[in-house]
Amino acid sequence: MMGKKKSKLTKFLTKSTPLWMVVLITLNSSMAFALGEYYLMKKEFNKNLSKLAQTTKSPEELVNILKQEVLSAKGYITPLKWKSLGKQLVEAGAIDKQKYEAIFTSEGNGKEEMKHLEGESDDYMAINESNSRFMVNTLWALGLVQKSKVLDEGPMMQRGRAEAGNFASTGGWTLGSKGAMELYSSQEIILLTAQQQDLVKKIAEGVFRSCCGNSTAFPDCNHGMAALGYIEWAVYNGLSEGQIYKDLLAFNSFWFPQNYVEMAVYFAKQGTKWKEVDPKLALSVDYASAQGAQRIKQAVQGVPGIQSQGGGCGA
Repeated sequence: MMGKKKSKLTKFLTKSTPLWMVVLITLNSSMAFALGEYYLMKKEFNKNLSKLAQTTKSPEELVNILKQEVLSAKGYITPLKWKSLGKQLVEAGAIDKQKYEAIFTSEGNGKEEMKHLEGESDDYMAINESNSRFMVNTLWALGLVQKSKVLDEGPMMQRGRAEAGNFASTGGWTLGSKGAMELYSSQEIILLTAQQQDLVKKIAEGVFRSCCGNSTAFPDCNHGMAALGYIEWAVYNGLSEGQIYKDLLAFNSFWFPQNYVEMAVYFAKQGTKWKEVDPKLALSVDYASAQGAQRIKQAVQGVPGIQSQGGGCGA
């Protein structure tokens, strides 16, 4: 019995296979292999195409992308509301509303911004290309008039009160209904505790601007005094240090756009995306001061799309 089964199996195996069946089996095997090969090749091709798209972007295009990241067309909105801050600055004589109207109602959204000086406002403080001048001046007024440990005990007073009136942030303030030194650290627009004053000082010491080598704890220019004003308002409202640095990075970016686009290019060359940069690091002396900005400028020199202008303290 076993012999017969073995004989039949041998005949089946030795029997010639029709050509059509060989072709069909071969074709099916080839198609299956080719299909698998196709998907593998397609996956690799898409991967390489993605890499190619990244590496073949022109430097000019990359710089433009970074500009949009640093200076969003939508601007930047802080977590802080205006409340009655603008009205208080007018009442304190830090801002002369008529002088403001003469300057800002003809600029961008100036008429819209002026409402923040009239009463209680639930609008959030924001900065963009069209209102950056309004913001630096308004926060400058706050930093100047607010009773401050930084102003009373810091570098601004190292040569006495008479000399303190000769800085750009004091002698340059002409938009109040009172003189700059009459306003200087004169009123508690914001009621800060001793601990909060110390926190303001601590943060201010770590925030620099690219027009000079001084920190915000030595606010001898308009941007420094404006940054001090924002820190005071933010600390009063209970913002975290991390959030305050993030907000100030946005303000500085719109106040010194060239410097911060260059900084974004610099970090991109190091493999760090702008949104991943630590704001505290970006605002430090190594990056945000005049010396730091110059170092960054030299590092990105020659990159197409980078302009050669520098930042300044013009309002």
